[in-house]
Amino acid sequence: MKKVLIIGIDSFTGKHLSSYLNNNMFEVYGTTFLETKTKTKNIFQCDITDKKNIHAIILNLLPDFIINLAGISFVATSNSVLFYKVNVLAVENILNSILEISNYNPQKVILVSSATVYGNQIDNVLDESMIPNPINHYAISKYAMEQIVKTYYDKLNIIITRPFNYTGIGQEEHFLIPKIVAHYKNRKDNIELGNINVFREFNDVLFVCEVYKRLFESSVKSDIVNIASNRVIALKDVIKMMNQISNYDIKVSINQKFIRKNEITKLSGSSDKLFKFLGKIHQKEFIETLKDMYND
Repeated sequence: MKKVLIIGIDSFTGKHLSSYLNNNMFEVYGTTFLETKTKTKNIFQCDITDKKNIHAIILNLLPDFIINLAGISFVATSNSVLFYKVNVLAVENILNSILEISNYNPQKVILVSSATVYGNQIDNVLDESMIPNPINHYAISKYAMEQIVKTYYDKLNIIITRPFNYTGIGQEEHFLIPKIVAHYKNRKDNIELGNINVFREFNDVLFVCEVYKRLFESSVKSDIVNIASNRVIALKDVIKMMNQISNYDIKVSINQKFIRKNEITKLSGSSDKLFKFLGKIHQKEFIETLKDMYND
């Protein structure tokens, strides 16, 4: 069994990925920033901004694969310094910790960026050849991470991913789809949303888990790739699906504060490069994802 270290195993994605890889014959280890209540030999408390901390864990495990899911991901986070401390400098701690271990080079290191690095583009389908145009601290920190990581391409087998929107059971309710599902689960009469006539890419978290598994097993390195399917869904159709699933209608109030100026009607990520690397990856229909979340 191949040994994988998931940095940020207690995150939304980390929990799903841990279970997914365990079911696919990987020996899974992980780190968590907060002290874990569940005592397990496979999970270590770790502050990745402390290089000695992460270095000791990697030295102890010498994992075949490493993926970094730790980071500050909520765009509205008020402490902008944290974005750079965790999303940029801590990633260097991880890479330098690996390099300082003699005769050790993991088969693959996956570092997770974000589709938000693209920022405002002219085209509706965003691909990896576009020049990034990040517009907030979260996106800028992720792009800074990418630029720094490229300087390690000649030393380690690294792949950088840019995930587009995905969701599933356990995602926090300040994200759009869990917010909508929670309103239905709580039988709310009304929900405030922005423009519901826009089309956006929404994927299932298990689609993302399968991408990471295949990237571990692939020969791909020293590159950046979208985690995308180019499957777009209108927000108004998400509401229709939830009406069907819950068997009741919710009133949607349009809040102008949630509507961006010059908002692009249809936006998705190109999956061409991803599927060229890994082959076509299928996923369940989005209504099935919504059902899973509603019935959880």
